[in-house]
Amino acid sequence: MLLLLFCLCDGSRTAASPGFLRLPAQTRTARRPHVTAARLSLNSLIASVDKTRKRRCAQRLPRTVFIIDTATDMNGITKGRFEVFSNSDEALINKKLPKELLLRIFSFLDVVTLCRCAQVSKAWNVLALDGSNWQKIDLFNFQTDIEGRVVENISKRCGGFLRQLSLRGCLSVGDASMKTFAQNCRNIEHLNLNGCTKITDSTCVSLSKFCSKLRHLDLTSCVSITNHALKALSEGCRMLENLNLSWCDQITSDGIEALSRGCTSVKALFLRGCTQLDDTALKHLQKHCPELMIINMQSCTQITDDGFVSLCRGCHKLQMVCVSGCSNITDASLTVTDNTLVQLSIHCPRLQALSLSHCELITDDGIRHLSSSVCGQDRLQVVELDNCPLITDITLEHLKSCQRLERIELYDCQQVTRAGIKRIRAHLPEIKVHAYFAPVTPPPSVHGGGQRLCRCCVIL
Repeated sequence: MLLLLFCLCDGSRTAASPGFLRLPAQTRTARRPHVTAARLSLNSLIASVDKTRKRRCAQRLPRTVFIIDTATDMNGITKGRFEVFSNSDEALINKKLPKELLLRIFSFLDVVTLCRCAQVSKAWNVLALDGSNWQKIDLFNFQTDIEGRVVENISKRCGGFLRQLSLRGCLSVGDASMKTFAQNCRNIEHLNLNGCTKITDSTCVSLSKFCSKLRHLDLTSCVSITNHALKALSEGCRMLENLNLSWCDQITSDGIEALSRGCTSVKALFLRGCTQLDDTALKHLQKHCPELMIINMQSCTQITDDGFVSLCRGCHKLQMVCVSGCSNITDASLTVTDNTLVQLSIHCPRLQALSLSHCELITDDGIRHLSSSVCGQDRLQVVELDNCPLITDITLEHLKSCQRLERIELYDCQQVTRAGIKRIRAHLPEIKVHAYFAPVTPPPSVHGGGQRLCRCCVIL
């Protein structure tokens, strides 16, 4: 960690100080420079580096290198071979390995290791700090030390190479540094600003102007974000696919409308704790965001059944929906009926597996619509119908047309018979049918004196 903090210091771009991570110099301290990082504050450490850089660089590499080669002879005695190399041989690795190969090796290193490599020599400093090695940067582990100047220096050094940056928890980063970042890193695709509470709408305006390739943006707990930010993103970041606005409680349905009209390719939207959103927001998503697959509306207390149903009607690719804490959502919008199967058969032609466990309103007619659809005849492989009391053998007759069907679950379907299962197995010999039939209740005792019990019952 001590070596990494040296990399964050102000100073010239020498082997001991990667320039793009420089922090502003602070007041010098009278403490000795070799005191550990645990005892020195970051500001004291920064102030002491300039004074000791030359001495530390001289001490970093040894004057000689000893290579020990051990071997065991026939008598089991281990012997050692020592070879001594002078400083003139230390640069052999740079001569033997081409720069392209070293650069490729550096591309697999993390931020900490790259900073350490940058201190080995001038040649390694150039290679380690090459922009191509800094396409993905996660500064979460150093969040308390990261200031705006660090972000600005990173952006100037990495420029168009940077694709992913995480500033999660970096409380000192504000709009000014993010504006410089947006101007320099125009190819950024993933940006995590989770918990950066100084971020406001101004940052989103900057991203809109300069970062048109942005696909993933996390603004969780950026409580100053308003509808103006969403309007800006909708105008300049039209490739946005994943947006996290959790706990941005100033956002209203007007902001979601602007976002949905501009960012029609959005696939994942996280709106936890956006308490001002209502059904109108979901209706805008239904109209303009057909690619939506994941939506989290946890604790959006103004959302009702009407908005939820509207969303489902327009967003046919939905895979995950969270409505926990939405106290106005009732069973009315979640109850599965035959009409649900009709809509699935029309709008989900690629459906392969369907679980209808405990959907007690499903009847044979609903299964008829499903089995006669495109997905039923060409795609459907698994159907789970356990605890559907209205299902009968007629359902199994309908499912015969599902040529790719591999498995059916029929536990506790009281009206399904063994004869019906036998018929579908004859038509689809590879199918697996999982069913359960309760044992027949034995007849009463001849003498009538004993307690009558079912065979499956046990006296405890």
